[in-house]
Amino acid sequence: MNTSPYSKHVCTTVHLRRRPITNDRISLYLDYYPAVRNPKTMQMMRREYLGIYIFAKPRNEMEREFNQEMLEKAELILCRRQTALINEQFGFLDRYKMQEDALAYFKAFANKKGEKYLFVYAHFKDFTKGKCTFGDLNVAFCKKFSEYLQNQARGLRLGQKLCANTAASYWSHFRAFLKKAYLDKYLNENINDYLEALDTEDVHKEFLTQEELYRLAETPCRIDVLKRAALFSCLTGLRISDILNLTWENVTLAPDLGYCIRIRTIKTGTEATLPISYDAYSLCGEPGTGKVFKGLGKGMIRKPMQEWLFDAGITKHISFHCFRHTYATLQIAAGTDIYTVSKMLTHKNVATTQIYADLVSSKKRETVD
Repeated sequence: MNTSPYSKHVCTTVHLRRRPITNDRISLYLDYYPAVRNPKTMQMMRREYLGIYIFAKPRNEMEREFNQEMLEKAELILCRRQTALINEQFGFLDRYKMQEDALAYFKAFANKKGEKYLFVYAHFKDFTKGKCTFGDLNVAFCKKFSEYLQNQARGLRLGQKLCANTAASYWSHFRAFLKKAYLDKYLNENINDYLEALDTEDVHKEFLTQEELYRLAETPCRIDVLKRAALFSCLTGLRISDILNLTWENVTLAPDLGYCIRIRTIKTGTEATLPISYDAYSLCGEPGTGKVFKGLGKGMIRKPMQEWLFDAGITKHISFHCFRHTYATLQIAAGTDIYTVSKMLTHKNVATTQIYADLVSSKKRETVD
């Protein structure tokens, strides 16, 4: 009786095959049995065409040498595929994957995930001086990148040292990349098991009071679209990234004859249908096509917005994201239940929204005292 631990394992075999094609040539391909999953398309496949051909009837020494060279290349690919199959079927890491470009993999991963991942990729590329294979990725190497984010990395836009929370966030995104590489079998172990999250700091969430919001709305702003977008954020809680991408196709009439917006958030990828007030809808301007807030740019949220806040007599340190905080705190202060506010903010966890409830409670305590 066969007691081998691999006795029940069905091994895939791979053979080099030939297929006649046009112009008296032969195409070379690999034949897998049973079928294997293509790592790029994730589809099962039996044949892998190599893009290599030979002459069916070589007419001279040059064509015979060409055939010999192409056959040797095809045999080399065959050997590599056989090694990869054996390694993956019996739990070993394909050593050819270890030599692959981890930066190219990270870039493709970041392109799919969004802007923040692209920031992390840019920092990692700087850290590695533009060269990193999967074989370089180990616990010690990754910990050095963690130290780099905390002590050396500079913001890509303003050139300032990363704050603790930004470094922690980037580190979390980098660990997500490591997990994906492990799941795709580019790493033979989940390095995250040996890495810890970075500590974060409590950050005061600044917001406008209702009186300050009224005052800001009554104060002229030299850039009309900036003023409308800012007040729209205060009335909807939308992030700047979602406002920049909001189109008239996202704005629809709800069954109750009110207005709503249907979006997929840039930061979290959450799909949501959010009702908006008539006041918020009026800030969108004349209905049309394309972007709702045409001409709005991130450059406006620095100096022009700060000038507008100064003219309104608001001395707090207010960023555009603070308008989202304003929406949340004013809604909770007005008695809207926390679960509704959480849905409107497209938070995945109500615990995230709880921060605003605690903020409102502390303000109430200050008032009582």
